[in-house]
Amino acid sequence: MSEQSAQPEYRIEDLAHLSGATVRTIRAYQDRGLLPRPERRGRSNVYGDAHLARLRQIADLLDRGYTLASIKELLEAWDTGRGLGGVLGLVAEVNGPWTDEEAARISRAELDARFGGTPDEDAVREAVELGVLEPLPDRDTEEYLVPSPQELSVAVELYAAGVPLSAITGHLRELRDQVEHIASRFLEFTTEHVFARYLEHRPPTDADAAEAATMVRRLRPLAQQTVDAELARAMQLLAPQHLQFHLSTEAPHTQSEEPRTVALPSGTIRAVQNLVGPEGVAAFIAAATEREIHKRTLDTLASNHQQVN
Repeated sequence: MSEQSAQPEYRIEDLAHLSGATVRTIRAYQDRGLLPRPERRGRSNVYGDAHLARLRQIADLLDRGYTLASIKELLEAWDTGRGLGGVLGLVAEVNGPWTDEEAARISRAELDARFGGTPDEDAVREAVELGVLEPLPDRDTEEYLVPSPQELSVAVELYAAGVPLSAITGHLRELRDQVEHIASRFLEFTTEHVFARYLEHRPPTDADAAEAATMVRRLRPLAQQTVDAELARAMQLLAPQHLQFHLSTEAPHTQSEEPRTVALPSGTIRAVQNLVGPEGVAAFIAAATEREIHKRTLDTLASNHQQVN
């Protein structure tokens, strides 16, 4: 650091140490235009606090999921005086928690006790894979973070009711796919009808980004409220019909379990092979068929109910 200048000056090695970036990364950022070139003092390159602040901005944006290309656009907007405060506020709002539920911790001993007292390594491994449990490192005892205690409590109740753990995790995987589809559709809908006017510039202006962040706060609870209301409506509609079916005195129609050969277009077979590989074709087609039958059954039950009313 120079003693002759009022502003701190750093060699590239000092800058790397203070920022947490490597010398190689700093030079790569310079080559991509993300970081201003240093000043030349004699035979040495000199960096200042502006370089250090820029490196910390880049690290923060990378942590938030931005690519280097999008970071370059944001920083160019900042350099032209458009500001980043609103954009970073919008990013923080979207990346923040979408639930008021607080994470909890659970020991392995307590976890085993809640699921019958018998350790099940496969079930724990699958729960970690699904993100229901997150291992806490550097602990004397085996402990886990539970992002959603409610979700774990549901699994405990289902297990106590006699549902196998493998069935619970399988149901969660299926449910997660469907809920992610609902979330995607809600985002597409709100982007088209609400946020498009705020995001027409790339990157958005500071004022537009701040307005969009305010709208995110207002609309955040709507997705869950809508799903809660529609799930309650669907359960009230379908649960009595489901119960009536199982209480019926008529014997359910049985079909032969023997496999049957069905001709499919070669193009369909090739498409499935490209998706799951030759060995997975039969299982994929069977699963897709069962899913479609289930969907059409639910549609028929709903349609019959509406006709009766």
